[in-house]
Amino acid sequence: MEISERKKKILMTIIDEYIKNVQAVSSTSLVDKCKLDISSATVRNEMAELEEGGYIFQPHTSAGRIPTELAYRFFVDSFDDLSVNPKNIKGLDDVFDHSEEAFKLTAKKIAEISKGAVFWAFHKNDLYYTGISNLFSQPEFRQSNLACDVSVVIDSMEEIISDIFEELDEGEKVFIGSDNPFGQFLSSVILKYKKDNTEGVVGILGPIRMDYKKNIDIIKYLKDKF
Repeated sequence: MEISERKKKILMTIIDEYIKNVQAVSSTSLVDKCKLDISSATVRNEMAELEEGGYIFQPHTSAGRIPTELAYRFFVDSFDDLSVNPKNIKGLDDVFDHSEEAFKLTAKKIAEISKGAVFWAFHKNDLYYTGISNLFSQPEFRQSNLACDVSVVIDSMEEIISDIFEELDEGEKVFIGSDNPFGQFLSSVILKYKKDNTEGVVGILGPIRMDYKKNIDIIKYLKDKF
């Protein structure tokens, strides 16, 4: 479907609000957030069309709407021409250097900034990861079944990365939900790099509503360092 500027503004606001608050967004709250000179009824019509197009859905009867994977992909694609926000990479210059020990310190700093889990495969079979507790603190993973799913991913981290290491193209890549090798209940932002004939892979794992702009800025920062 074609997304008008008004629909785009509404969709982007729904995504921003859901990433921050993990709560379905209503048409009434959108009128306040978007500062649009239109009624709640008009917003509801626009939301109905966005829902029909597969960008948002209603998790419960009488609830607001939340973004779908398609919405997040649209959201991520909108960052193509945006420069890195210095706030999103603050402190990384203090720890980054081209050594495995510095990479570990950098990974810890990234986990702190992103509020996600971070892995760094220095080589195909040399893996470091940190920030696992960040995943379990996310509201989505407080349900026991999803917490178990996350635990399985952590236990399988080495095997998953070994499987994808050769397949990944050099550069950054965003995997959202169902296309994510770490599980459809997660998203990941990954960089494969080459330095002095040595390949490595670094990535940030988080819920599907992760802060994509911040995490992509971090990965772009790292890409520029290699």
